Formats: sequence, C-alpha cells, structure tokens
Amino acid sequence: MAGVADEAPLIARIAAGDTAALRELFARHHIRVYRFILRLVRNPAPAEELTNEVFLEVWRNAGRFEGASSAITWMLSIAHHRAVSSLRKRRDQGWDERAAAAIPDTADDPEVAAQKIDKGAILRRCLDALSPEHKGIVDLVYYHEMSISEAAEVLQIPENTVKTRLFHARRRLSELLERAGIDRGWP
Repeated sequence: MAGVADEAPLIARIAAGDTAALRELFARHHIRVYRFILRLVRNPAPAEELTNEVFLEVWRNAGRFEGASSAITWMLSIAHHRAVSSLRKRRDQGWDERAAAAIPDTADDPEVAAQKIDKGAILRRCLDALSPEHKGIVDLVYYHEMSISEAAEVLQIPENTVKTRLFHARRRLSELLERAGIDRGWP
C-alpha cells in the first residue's frame, strides 16, 4: 500500500487533469473502497456504483486534497458519506410488498445452522448483526487497519467517540459470538 508521500504526487497529477493518474489510483484502491462500501450498503450493485462515484468525486475534487492524511483516508471518508447518503435514500423509498415477497428466504433452518462450524461464517453473521456505526468502526480499525485517529478522520467524529464505539462494538460482538457458541474471551 502506497503511503502519503507516494499518493500526494498522484493526487496532484489528477488535479492537473491526468487521467492516467486517476486510473493508477483506481487500480491501487478500488477494491478496498468497494469492500468498505459493500460492508455498509450490503448490496454489490449499489456498492459498485458508489465506488465509481467516489472516484468521480476524487477526479472532481483532487485540487482540494490537502495531503494532511493519506489518499485512502480521504477516499474512504468520501465513500462513507456516499454510502450513508445512499442508505438514507433507500430508507426514504417505499417498501414494495410484491418484490419483498418474491425474495426467497435463504436463511438456514436451525438444524443446518447448528451443524455449521465455520467460525469465519459465524463471525461474519455476528458482524452483520452490529449496528451500522459499530460495523463501520470495526471495518475501519480491523479490516482497513486504520488507527483511531484515521478512523475518526474518515467518519468525521472525535477520537474518543471512535474509542467508545469500538469498545461497545467489541463487547456486542463478544455477546453475539458467545450466543453463537464461540467463546473467545473478548471483553
């Protein structure tokens, strides 16, 4: 992963209208941005569209990038705002009963669920049960390996709020894992 020093000239080239620089930035970070958005919106099609919107916004606003943080932190901040806006819009849209009824129930029956021992699958289900705020913090700190200050910058919240949410997310995750039959001894 390229650092701040490597990304700043790339962002400057994008600000100057260099499409090759945008392609390079996209190649370096599009998967990470997509996965971040996917964890928030939980739907591949909108996640893909939102990822493209993030890089379009990078293209339009590269001249405003100050370099105080890494390019990925800046892009994930844009991605977070886009994803949250998308979720709000989706909440505002009406519920289509017929479309909802046509979606097959793919949930496992209790017998099959009890037979599953894959801790990774159980962990993913437990992570999905977290609130969006807690899931976002866990995603940034553990999956994107960001520091508390970087996560605070992406989410535009105080560092202490990140710490508090992370504490509660870990505690809730521990409870969910214990209910699922996995005791990791987490606080």
